[in-house]
Amino acid sequence: MSRNHQGALLLTALAILLPVVVIVSIGVGAVPIPAGDILTILFDRLGLSDSTISNQSALIIESIRLPRTLLGLIVGGSLAVAGASMQGLFRNPLADPSIVGVSSGAALGAGIAIVLGGLLFAGAPSLVQSYSVSILAFVGGVLSTWLVYKVGTTSNGTSVATMLLAGVAINALAGAGMGMLNYVADDTMLRNLTFWQMGSLGGATWDLVIICATLLIPVVLILGRYGLVLNALLLGESEARHLGIDVQKVKLTLIFLTALAVGVSVSVSGFIGFVGLVVPHLIRLAVGPDHRILLPASAMLGGILLLVADMLSRTIVAPAELPIGIVTALMGAPFFLSLLWQQRKRIV
Repeated sequence: MSRNHQGALLLTALAILLPVVVIVSIGVGAVPIPAGDILTILFDRLGLSDSTISNQSALIIESIRLPRTLLGLIVGGSLAVAGASMQGLFRNPLADPSIVGVSSGAALGAGIAIVLGGLLFAGAPSLVQSYSVSILAFVGGVLSTWLVYKVGTTSNGTSVATMLLAGVAINALAGAGMGMLNYVADDTMLRNLTFWQMGSLGGATWDLVIICATLLIPVVLILGRYGLVLNALLLGESEARHLGIDVQKVKLTLIFLTALAVGVSVSVSGFIGFVGLVVPHLIRLAVGPDHRILLPASAMLGGILLLVADMLSRTIVAPAELPIGIVTALMGAPFFLSLLWQQRKRIV
């Protein structure tokens, strides 16, 4: 079977699996809801049927489960597509959005909001105060990416190696800033800071879903159109220029879109690692490095993976909830180590 047929088969399988996982995610929780009831309620809200399901189930779905599931779907897909784009741009399968400091910059912004938000947003409107953590997390992610890009860019173009080194420095600087915030925070702030860093979809609301959908879905769709360009960049920058590609413009666009996707995702869900690293690798192992398949498949598998992780986080220690960042780390770290081990054997 050719790679193209394998890719089409994989996309079809993921498209079938995605709604199944969404229904299961909505049904799993402290109050289990059968799939039939979920479909009846959803069809009723769309005006396609008359629901006879209890108001309690409808309220749980509409107020808690559905916004949480949609947020997980959008965030997971965005992180995975951002990871696939960064790996294609850097021509390095071990690249991750956090490598250029996006995640650590966002974490520092959120930490500042949690510890110093009372002073910074004292006279701000209540809506701004409510979303102060998300706002500063997004600002921190964008600023760190802008700084890394400026350091790595000269009149001769953008140096990927310099950007990677600048990302290391930004990560270290953000880590130092988080250490300072931990030092000055009181017990309540420290607890909030720690839980935010471990990631969660528990704060999902319809307002957050609408904001994320408005910002992230267009970003994912635009990144999905760069499949052929990323395939050309795999040949090398000189070869891509000979094919008529404006490499500098492509770099700037991909870095901006990736920073936007990761910054928004981290600002609403906290730090969720390994999705952007593991998902593109799984797709690449299945159907090869063609970004025309890799990008859309990563979007769907990223959403599925994060929903599965969220279901595990809600059920493993029920009625308590395990931070989703711990679950994704437990799922992703063994895979990352196995990948390094395989590379080591190839080198030997």
